[in-house]
Amino acid sequence: MGFKEDQMVTVSLYARVSSGKQAQENTIASQVAALERQISVDGYELLREYKFIDNGYSGSNLVRPNLEKLRDRVAEGKIDKIYIHSPDRLSRKYAYQMILLEEFQKAGAEAVFLNYEINDNPESQLLLQMQGMIAEYERAKIMERSRRGKIYAANKGCVSVMGGAPYGYRYIDKCTGVGQALFEINEEEADVVRKVFLWVGRERASIGEVCRRLNTMSIITRTGKKCWDRSVIWGMLKNPAYKGQAAFGKTKVGVKLQHIRPQRHSCEQPKDNYSIYPVEKANWIYVKVPNIVNEDVFDIVQEQLAENRKIARTRERGAKYLLQGLIVCKCCRYAYYGSPVRNKRGEKVDHYAYYRCIGRDSYRFGGNKICDNKHIRTDALETAVWEEVKHLLKNPNRILEEYKRKLSEFKRSSWDKKKRFTRKTRK
Repeated sequence: MGFKEDQMVTVSLYARVSSGKQAQENTIASQVAALERQISVDGYELLREYKFIDNGYSGSNLVRPNLEKLRDRVAEGKIDKIYIHSPDRLSRKYAYQMILLEEFQKAGAEAVFLNYEINDNPESQLLLQMQGMIAEYERAKIMERSRRGKIYAANKGCVSVMGGAPYGYRYIDKCTGVGQALFEINEEEADVVRKVFLWVGRERASIGEVCRRLNTMSIITRTGKKCWDRSVIWGMLKNPAYKGQAAFGKTKVGVKLQHIRPQRHSCEQPKDNYSIYPVEKANWIYVKVPNIVNEDVFDIVQEQLAENRKIARTRERGAKYLLQGLIVCKCCRYAYYGSPVRNKRGEKVDHYAYYRCIGRDSYRFGGNKICDNKHIRTDALETAVWEEVKHLLKNPNRILEEYKRKLSEFKRSSWDKKKRFTRKTRK
């Protein structure tokens, strides 16, 4: 049975699915179970730390957290055999498959597929290449067919393309309903929706005030949270479904944006190699659903939101923070924000400020903070950062080299990305 004579063979497994829905349907579990059975049949023992599983990661992208860990372990010479269900679990692209397989081979690790045997002869390599090309073609065909099917269904007035009902409605599938899917008003939630629209439209309450009222009334969100987030209320007030017109096609996918600042509240490596873009309202497809508020109330609220936004932009904001939006907590991945402090000691009043992690604000997370990272004086951090900037400015060649490297990297990937995402962009 030996892969290495007189040595313990270290085996691992790698499994992947492309979507959260697939993961929920136990696709990952079935992959892992099949791989574990084969490992046992082959007479090997699999250690827990050598199970590498990526849930919800696309096969068209090599940047996946557990694939990265697997490649690191292989490069370190810690793995002898890698069990994988099929080549398309490594990647949908043949070129990426070959990159990984050559990388494993050079490090002395053997890839074992359950439904495919790798050989070095030309016929085997041709078959692998053809399988990779077919998998990539099938993926593109399925995506385009799905996109066209959803547009057709939306134009026919089917709510099944919406991906679920918003707060205030319950989704009734076509088997439960009258032969077609529909939105049914959830009166308990709909009463909350009406209150929110009236508070903003009639009382001119701010979104922050709406959140405070809902929290005071102990009304929980649909996901069971006790604390309402401003973005949820904003999305509710902007959703035309509440006036009886659910909108399909509000966003589209496109070339991934190059982020300048660190990503907030996310893993170090992004799951997706694309970005979401808004679509002009003129291109939305509207599907008729039961209304919770009348159209006049909805329009008044839109006017009030626009007025609130205009006031917020012209209002004096107080202290300006140089590093606002540029600092991310290493512990919880939320952003740091500037927070002014006023300290009165007798007749003397001191004014200063801190950069504080959002994760420390318990009111944002239902009364329980999620991070203990310390806050830091704004003047101390800004001075430290400025000293580093001055040091860089004294070495312009270093800045120029980094700029050229970034530019070259962008040019190499730009054309490939544009071509890759043209098929996905909603026309």
